Amino acid sequence: MSIVSPLPRSTPAKQGIAQLGIAKFFKTIEDHHLELHSMMLVRHGHVVAEHWWKPFAPDKPHMLFSLSKSFTSTAIGLAIAQGLLTENDPILSFFPEYVTPEIDDNMKDLQIRHLLSMSTGHVEDTMPYLHQAKDGDWVKAFLGVPIQKEPGSHFLYNTGATYMLSAILQRTTGQTLLEYLTPRLFELLGIRNPTWQTCPRGINTGGFGLSILTEDIAKFGVLYLQRGLWRGQRLIKENWVDTATQFHIANGNQADSDWAQGYGYQFWRCRHNVYRGDGAFGQYCIVMPEQDAVLAITSGVNDMQAVLNIVWDTILPAMSDETILENEDSVPHHMADDVIDVVSGPIGVDPEKRLTPAWADHWLDLEDNPFSIRKAKFTFSTDVFLFSMIRDGVEWTLRGGYLTWMDDQRMQFAPEIPSQEVAIQGGWRDESTFAMAICYCETPFTYNMEVTPFEDGVTLRIAVNVSFHAQSDILIKSSFTPAS
Repeated sequence: MSIVSPLPRSTPAKQGIAQLGIAKFFKTIEDHHLELHSMMLVRHGHVVAEHWWKPFAPDKPHMLFSLSKSFTSTAIGLAIAQGLLTENDPILSFFPEYVTPEIDDNMKDLQIRHLLSMSTGHVEDTMPYLHQAKDGDWVKAFLGVPIQKEPGSHFLYNTGATYMLSAILQRTTGQTLLEYLTPRLFELLGIRNPTWQTCPRGINTGGFGLSILTEDIAKFGVLYLQRGLWRGQRLIKENWVDTATQFHIANGNQADSDWAQGYGYQFWRCRHNVYRGDGAFGQYCIVMPEQDAVLAITSGVNDMQAVLNIVWDTILPAMSDETILENEDSVPHHMADDVIDVVSGPIGVDPEKRLTPAWADHWLDLEDNPFSIRKAKFTFSTDVFLFSMIRDGVEWTLRGGYLTWMDDQRMQFAPEIPSQEVAIQGGWRDESTFAMAICYCETPFTYNMEVTPFEDGVTLRIAVNVSFHAQSDILIKSSFTPAS
């Protein structure tokens, strides 16, 4: 995959940024053991710093999670500019076939602007109800969730509300969100091959599910920074950019939290007069209007506030209004010389140790486990090892390097998601323990496995680096016995 219409490159000094601030950003991220996957800093329209931590790379898309919401908001803005919608349209007007007296009483006051500003009046996120809809009709499921507060009066982060924006757009235009945005945004920004998950009825999920490149995130931020202009062409109306990114509803009163500075139309307000789109586990599009800068980041972190704190402490104060008079022209804009550029794999592994245990080369039957892996097999050689598994009725075989990521291979992350690139590495901790990491290079997720002998089989302990579940830091144990 090649990057189309890349942003111009420059040095930090030429764009008024002290190199020391960028170096401090990298060093502080490393010191705090925060797993960033990529970053790209743009100032005055030029990329001045960029980096990818292997096995992530510039040509690999990354799941955006809720950063997708800001793109959905943009589509609604474009539809409003076309005269297809207004912010005050009642949502029931788009789905008359669903309206019953109960639904009308529940939803009659709900308008598009309430969906945009996360002020629907719900007291819990509606998304779990959508996922649980046995008939796959997410619109019907949303309309059935009780509204307990007056719409517009109460902020609640509600991913189901963003899905409804996608459903309204598709009902109005006859196109999916992805189809609608492709000629109006993605192609014009040079964003190639974006993908977006759909619900069982074929409607893009809206609030999550978009995957694009890091540079694509940066381009989107630059478009908003330039108030809808892209290389002399107006793509978004200026008043929509202002409306979407301004304060619409309060979402807390913590002065030091970037999740309590107010919410716009699917954009978060931040401290320092900054705004952002963001997604779970550290996917960011940070727009700094006063500094004329954009920072795009992909990550696999649980503490998203920590990343923003480091940005405010290092990069923000490094910017000035003048070209910095220091000889930095020879400094690569990616700053890679001083950055540890690899996402770490298994810890405590001996890179020289090579073993072939008795359980190698056998298909092993696993007990029921949350990962739906029914069988597994390990094959060891001098240079590489193979990990095979049968999951959801499909057999996959992956190559791993000894403390070296081996990428350029694909596997499905989940049955509903197309196959994605994975990278594998591993090694022996001691005479009986083999440790391995599987990194899904288009997602935030890395699965760490530890294999040890257990009676007449082995025990496979699995932990994931980030998770929506409260007990994500607890290793999951599955024991199994070699098949006869």
